Amino acid sequence: MTPILDVRNLSKNYGRNIGCMDVNFSLYPGEVIGIVGESGSGKSTLLGCMAGHLRPSAGEVLFDTRAEGPRDVLRMSEPERRMLARTDWAFVHQNPRDGLRMTVSAGGNVGERLMAVGARHYGDIRAQAVDWLGRVEISDARIDDRPSTFSGGMQQRLQIARNLVTGPRLVFMDEPTGGLDVSVQARLLDLLRALVRDMGLSAVIVTHDLAVVRLLADRLMVMKSGRVVETGLTDQVLDDPQHAYTQLLVSSVLQV
Repeated sequence: MTPILDVRNLSKNYGRNIGCMDVNFSLYPGEVIGIVGESGSGKSTLLGCMAGHLRPSAGEVLFDTRAEGPRDVLRMSEPERRMLARTDWAFVHQNPRDGLRMTVSAGGNVGERLMAVGARHYGDIRAQAVDWLGRVEISDARIDDRPSTFSGGMQQRLQIARNLVTGPRLVFMDEPTGGLDVSVQARLLDLLRALVRDMGLSAVIVTHDLAVVRLLADRLMVMKSGRVVETGLTDQVLDDPQHAYTQLLVSSVLQV
């Protein structure tokens, strides 16, 4: 099976400081990879480089395009990367305000993504917006309300709807449950797990929360000081960690 994403020797330096160093992995269709580590471990830098938000110092990010097979995203033109971000890719930010237009209605946020890929019929756009609001447990009565009137959990669910309405093949998630109350986190995780399963999504999830990756990720990468120190099936890594740093992460959670 051809990987949907193939990361090769990806590195990012900030002067003499290492953001991430020589990261290699392949992500296959329908698979979810979790990336964990403490603050400053390099996981967010790695995600930013993969998603095109940061320019790496070295390496390749090969994406299996529909028409041309694997292509290095880093060598695509800016218009090509923008189109990729509208169609086959999606990015869920930790702070939903970074992924939403707060002055546009909930329905408008979802509709804009559809219009970016060519949708023009108002009735169809609104119908799809209603459908997706329902999928993420937002009442269609709120379709004309602005996200600024929503709770944090509702804003995050709206951001997910905006991202997934066009049926992307790959989703990047940066701490998708960060900053939410525990009960809200639980609902959001259940929603994400159902959407990933039902849509057959491939995803890369960055988080410091091991409970999130245990629930969502098939495989796990553990980062420390910019480098991957352990990788494997999620349950195997968490239940029988081999690296001392991973053991420390797991034991810290158990002691909380």
